[in-house]
Amino acid sequence: MCGIVGAVSTRNIVPILIEGLKRLEYRGYDSCGVAVHQGGELRRARSTARVAELEAEVARDTVQGGTGIAHTRWATHGAPLVHNAHPHFSRGPGVSEAQVAVSGGTARSGRIALVHNGIIENHDELRTELVARGYVFNSQTDTEVIAHLVDHLYDGDLFDAVQRATARLRGAFAIGVFCRDEPHRVVGAREGSPLVLGVGTGDHAGETFLASDAMALAGVTDQIVYLEEGDVVDLQLGKQWVTQRTASGEHRPVQREVRTVQAHSGAAELGPYRHYMQKEIFEQPRAIADTLDAVPGISPELFGDGAHRIFKEVDSVLILACGTSYYAGSVAKYWLESIARIPTSVEVASEYRYRDSVPNPRTLVVTITQSGETADTLAALKHARALGMAHTLTVCNVATSAMVRECRLAYITRAGVEIGVASTKAFSTQLVGLFLLTLALAQTRGHLTDAQEAEHLKALRHLPVAVQAVLALEPQVIAWSQEFARKENALFLGRGLHYPIALEGALKLKEISYIHAEAYPAGELKHGPLALVTAEMPVVTVAPNDALLEKLKSNLQEVRARGGELFVFADADTRIESGEGLHVIRMPEHYGALSPILHVVPLQLLAYHTACARGTDVDKPRNLAKSVTVE
Repeated sequence: MCGIVGAVSTRNIVPILIEGLKRLEYRGYDSCGVAVHQGGELRRARSTARVAELEAEVARDTVQGGTGIAHTRWATHGAPLVHNAHPHFSRGPGVSEAQVAVSGGTARSGRIALVHNGIIENHDELRTELVARGYVFNSQTDTEVIAHLVDHLYDGDLFDAVQRATARLRGAFAIGVFCRDEPHRVVGAREGSPLVLGVGTGDHAGETFLASDAMALAGVTDQIVYLEEGDVVDLQLGKQWVTQRTASGEHRPVQREVRTVQAHSGAAELGPYRHYMQKEIFEQPRAIADTLDAVPGISPELFGDGAHRIFKEVDSVLILACGTSYYAGSVAKYWLESIARIPTSVEVASEYRYRDSVPNPRTLVVTITQSGETADTLAALKHARALGMAHTLTVCNVATSAMVRECRLAYITRAGVEIGVASTKAFSTQLVGLFLLTLALAQTRGHLTDAQEAEHLKALRHLPVAVQAVLALEPQVIAWSQEFARKENALFLGRGLHYPIALEGALKLKEISYIHAEAYPAGELKHGPLALVTAEMPVVTVAPNDALLEKLKSNLQEVRARGGELFVFADADTRIESGEGLHVIRMPEHYGALSPILHVVPLQLLAYHTACARGTDVDKPRNLAKSVTVE
């Protein structure tokens, strides 16, 4: 969520800033803005529409300059209105309303311009202090507090002012700042939210860039520096340097490695698909194949050097994740306990760090995250380490992310860039990575024979073909979606390791179609949810041919006896037949332990096509963001 782009150059950098925002649109946002140093003053344009409208606005008002910052905002403090949008200007003592020239969303004002990702927890007390000093606030945001604080501390050196200002902030933040009185200078700082520095090359070797994601700089530079916690970076023409705040509060110069990063500049093309979500659903066979591409056989070293020793030492697994990734971890719990025979617990990351738990230093702490920047999961990881649990591993889609850098071991999925807010291919590749982890732990613990390894590898390698066969069911799912589009509530049922798949199916439907959906273990129907069942409550059921099938059939009868309408995704050999109030789509084949990866695909398609039928914004559902970098 929230995107930052900044640049220092001798050319007009507004097109670079706007293009960077477009590359970050997939994260989700409700307002956007850009500010530049132009003609000796700060100029700004902000909008609650899309970046394309902002682009038209800056062109119309001739906003241009060689130094500037831009932002996409997902609202936390203050409604998604223009006056709450970033960048924010400082408006210090003595600056009157008459001195603020506004034309449309474009404004000239202030000395400091600032953008911010994250949340400042002590913004109220800082606001009170700054109001007493004569500062005027025009927004309800915590971000404007930082702009005024930097202005208050400014004494001719922006770098020094930002260093002193950030020492007073509590919470998580990544900021980009520039000053009216210092052309060709942008300062950035990070604490708990990601921020990268980009270094210009070739004909633009003197340029420097700032961004919350290297993807924002794709096509501009591939020379990237990943800033660490407590870093403050000074960007000027042809030079940049970084300091880090020490435990004593002082800042010392540090060297950060410049990496060559391929930021997938062409991976975000929509192609022939209607939405990115549809494209990403159909990319799953390739994404799974790519994720398995470097797996010649099962070995702990798939997860990094030293994995064999760590796997030998651990006696339990703790999985930390949020949202869709949490459901992936919930599936993995079934695998880890039944195949690797290792006790496993799964925690919602945002809850784990705020409760008393019993740490075990021999636990393998596994984090699951698509972006590798999920604030709650990063915080939960640090909490687990602080409790003495040093064995850490992440299953993540971004090799250069903070999560990968923080964990001792990692498995990098190869899903590619995922643009749609509702995760699809990232989820299926996470499950592949977690199944490989299960097999590696089973092997280390003596619970995996050579014959079992060969059987599992064969099933994994057949997965892309099996998923492709499931995708061929799309026309049947589209027919169901027309019925679902007229509903306002839905119930999802599953049993065993398919219960988390039912949870994921309900999440997908509610995320993008805005239909209220809940998921339950099918055996729980009689303990409450059955009271909701009527002809207006479609009941979606995941029905693989496993040991719980006969129990599941009894649960289906409970629904039919109450007049409920059943929509069942059933394996071919389950002998569940269509009839009055019972609609069946047959899955191409039963897939044993890997069945959840197949069964989630039609649930993704059902959510997608229902949302299309209802006319919602599929790729950018209201109130949601792709990469959740705040608590």
